[in-house]
Amino acid sequence: MPATDNGRIVITGLGAVTPVGNDVDTFWRRMKAGDSGAGPITAFDTDGFKVKIACEVRDFEPREWLESKAARRLARATHFAVASAKQAVADAGLAIDSAAAHRYGITFNTGGGGLASMESGTRRLVARGPQQANPFLVTDVMPNAVSCLISIELGITGPTTTSTLACASGNYALLEAYRLLRSGEVDAVIAGGTEAGITPLIIATFSRLQALSTRNDDPKAASRPFDADRDGFVFGEGGVAFVIETERHAERRGARIYAEVRGGAVTADAHHLTAPRPGGSGAAAAMTRALESGGTDPGEVDAVFAHGTATPLGDVAETLAIKTALGERARHVAVTATKSQVGHMLGAAGAVSALAAVKTIEEGTICPTINLERPDPDCDLDYVPNRARAHPTRAALVNAFGFGGQNVVLVLAGVNLSPGSLT
Repeated sequence: MPATDNGRIVITGLGAVTPVGNDVDTFWRRMKAGDSGAGPITAFDTDGFKVKIACEVRDFEPREWLESKAARRLARATHFAVASAKQAVADAGLAIDSAAAHRYGITFNTGGGGLASMESGTRRLVARGPQQANPFLVTDVMPNAVSCLISIELGITGPTTTSTLACASGNYALLEAYRLLRSGEVDAVIAGGTEAGITPLIIATFSRLQALSTRNDDPKAASRPFDADRDGFVFGEGGVAFVIETERHAERRGARIYAEVRGGAVTADAHHLTAPRPGGSGAAAAMTRALESGGTDPGEVDAVFAHGTATPLGDVAETLAIKTALGERARHVAVTATKSQVGHMLGAAGAVSALAAVKTIEEGTICPTINLERPDPDCDLDYVPNRARAHPTRAALVNAFGFGGQNVVLVLAGVNLSPGSLT
C-alpha cells in the first residue's frame, strides 16, 4: 500500500499486562532474562484435571485502572484491555482533545472475550435459578466490550472495533489500525489484544483436544516451542496495547517513535478448524504478502517473532513457512517464540509478540526461546535458544496463526529505514 501524505505509520506508545509483568519495563526485563510466567493454576481448583498449569497474570488490581463498580462488573479480559490501553496512552503522552476525539480510533481484539463470565454465569443460573441470573452478563460477555470500554474511559469517538480471529486477533488489531491510518480516516489508533480464559471449562476443553502441555511437575519447562520433547502449549492470559499514529501526527506533537508498522497481510488455510495446512502454505503466503505490502525486501528481515505454539504439527508447519517465504534468508534470521515464556495468550498472542519485536528493534536485543534443549530435526532454524542475545534488527516479521486457519503477519521496522533499503 503506498504511503500517504501523512508519512509512515508509527508506534509511539506501549502498554502491557502479562504473566511476566504488569508493565512494559518489567515485561521486557523478564523476557530478556528468559523468565517463565508458568506455574500451578490458582484461578480454580484443578483436582481431577489432567492439566494443572498455566501462565497467569499475578498481582493485578483492576481498581487501579477502573472505578470500583466497573471493575466489579466487567470481565477480566476487559480489565486487561483498559489497563494496557491506559498505559500505552500515558507512554505516548497522547492527550485526547474532545474536539478532535473523532480523529482517534480503537481496534482492540480478543479471541474469547468474556467467555469466562459466560461460564460463571451459567453456573449461577443452574445453582440459583433464572431470577438470580447476572443482569450484567450480556455486556460482560460481548467481545466488543474490550474496545467500547476503552472508548468510554478515554473519550474516543472515532472508529471503535473488535474483531475475533482466534489466536491471530492481536496481530489483526495492529493491521486494522494500520489500514485505518493509511486511509486517512483517523490520526491515531489504540490497538491491541486481550484474553482471560483460564477457567475450568476452557482448560478442560483444550485438554481434551490434546493441545495443552501436561508437564504439571515442572511448569516453567512446559512450554517448549521447536523442541523435540514439546507436548502442547501452556495457556496464558493478559493484554497488550499500542498507540499507533501517522508519522505527521506524531511529529506534530513531538512524540517519541519506537518503530514503524511497515505492512501486513491476512490469509486463510482453507484446510481445518484446528490443524495447520501441512507445509504451511497459508502462513507462507501471509508472510510473503506482508513483505510485499510495505515494499520490504526479505533481505531486510533480521528476526521472526514466531507463532511457535509448541504443538507437534504447528512448529514444523511454521518452520517450513518461514523457509518458503524468506528463501535462503531464513538461515540468517533469528526466530524467537514468546510463548515459551508467557504461554499462549490467544487473542493477545500476536500483540505480545509484536511488543517483543518493538523492544528488539528499539534496543537491538532479542529475547530467547526458552526450554529449547533438544531441537526437533524438522525445526532447523536459529530459534535463539535459552538466552537473549544482542541482535540489531532492521525489520521483523510477527506471525500469528489462529484456529480456523487464519494467518495474520505484520512487518515492523526501525524508523531510520526506508522501504526497500538494504544496510
